[in-house]
Amino acid sequence: MTRKKGSEPVVVNPEDVDPHHRWHRPLQAPGTTQVDFEERVDFRRLHRYRLARTRQSLAKTGFGAILCFDQYNIRYISSTVIGEWARDKLIRYTLLTGNGEPYVWDFGSAARHHKLNCPWLDDDHCRAGNPGMRGAIGPKVGLFEQAAKEIKDILVQEGVANMPLGLDLCEPPMLFALQKQGLDIRDGQQMMLDAREVKSHDEITMLNIASAMVDGTYQDIAEALKPGVKESQIVALATKRLFELGADSVEAINAIAGERCSPHPHNFTDRIIRPGDQAFFDVMCTFMGYRTCYYRTFSVGRATAPQLTAYKKAREWMDRAIELLKPGMSTDRVANAFPTAQEIGFDSEMAAFGLNFCHGLGLGLHERPLISRLNSYAEPYELKAGMVFAVETYCPATDGISAARIEEEVVLTPDGAKIITLYPADELPIANKY
Repeated sequence: MTRKKGSEPVVVNPEDVDPHHRWHRPLQAPGTTQVDFEERVDFRRLHRYRLARTRQSLAKTGFGAILCFDQYNIRYISSTVIGEWARDKLIRYTLLTGNGEPYVWDFGSAARHHKLNCPWLDDDHCRAGNPGMRGAIGPKVGLFEQAAKEIKDILVQEGVANMPLGLDLCEPPMLFALQKQGLDIRDGQQMMLDAREVKSHDEITMLNIASAMVDGTYQDIAEALKPGVKESQIVALATKRLFELGADSVEAINAIAGERCSPHPHNFTDRIIRPGDQAFFDVMCTFMGYRTCYYRTFSVGRATAPQLTAYKKAREWMDRAIELLKPGMSTDRVANAFPTAQEIGFDSEMAAFGLNFCHGLGLGLHERPLISRLNSYAEPYELKAGMVFAVETYCPATDGISAARIEEEVVLTPDGAKIITLYPADELPIANKY
C-alpha cells in the first residue's frame, strides 16, 4: 500500500500495523522503567503502530484528512502529551492527511519542546496554536479563522482540500470557521475509534502495568478500610499510592459506602465508614496514558446475608459475560449475559445504563466496542483478538441500601478473555474481619 507525499510515493510498511502480539507467552506486567536486559514497551514501535492504524482507518472512510482536538486521539496519532492540564482546554490539535505526516499545534512553548524532543515528528509540523481556550480569548480576535486558514492551506498543499475532512470534536466557532473555508466536515470520531479498537502488544502491556498498580492499591485499601475512616481518606490514600507506583494521572476514584451504595452515585464524599457497611471503589488511573477502570466491593468487618447474595449474583453475571468474550462473538450475544434493567430495579435500559455492561479500554476510558442492552441489539459488533474490555456488574441488595459492584479488565486473546485485574474478587472480600 502506498501514499503520495508531494511527488514521492510513501510506502506503508505492513510491519507497522503488525500488533506484535505474543499470545503464546504470559501477558507482560514489567516495571515502569526501561531496561537493557529485556524487552518491555517499545515506544517507537507503538507510535508506528498507532499511526499506521489511523492511516488504515482514514483510507477506509474516503476522507482526505483527520483533524483532532480529542486529547486521546492527539496522543494516539502524534505520541505527544502535555499532561492533564490540557484535558478540557480544547487548545491542542493535530492534523493527519492521507498523504503526509502528523501536524501538531500546541500550547505556547510546548511546540518548541516537541521540536527538540520528538524526533519522530517533522520539525516544521510542530507549531504553536491557540484557538481561544474555550472562549477565554474572544472570537473577535480571529483565532478560529486563523487556525482554519492554516489548516486549509496544508490540505491544499497536500492535495486533499477537495476531499471530506474528518473532525472528532471542537468548539462550535472552530467548526464554523472550517466550513467558511469551504471544507466538507464529517464525523471523524467514529473513524478514530475504529483505529483504536484493537490494541498492540505494547498497548496491552501498558494496560496490564496500570492494572498491577491498582492491584497493589486495593491491598492498601483493604487494610485501611475500617470504622472511622472517611470515603475521602480512602481516595487520598489510593491517589498517593498510585503516583508512588508510577501512575501518570489519577482521573478519579469513586468511593461509596453504606446507604450510599444503592442507588449508585458515582462519586465520593466525606462519609464515615461504619461497622457492617458494604463499600465499593472504582480506581481510574493511567500509565503512559493507558487507563484502568477497576471496581472492587468489600464488606467492613462482617457481611450480611443480603450483601452476600447480591455479590454472588453480580459475580455470576460477570462470569457469564466474560465466558462469551472471545474473537468472532457478536456483541448482542454478550449483552444477553447481563440482567435487564427491571431485574435490578430500574424502569428502562437508559436509566440502568453503566451498571451492567462492557466498555473498550485504552487511551480513553470508554472506547469501542461498548456492549450493553441499551445499544448492542441495535448495532451488533463482531469481537476481535486484541480488544481490551472493562466488564462491570452491579447488583443491589434486598436490604435496600447495600449493593455489590465488580469490574474485571480483560484482554481478548485468540483463545478467549484473559483477566488482568488480579485483586481477588471471586467471593465477597471482608476487610478487617471481626
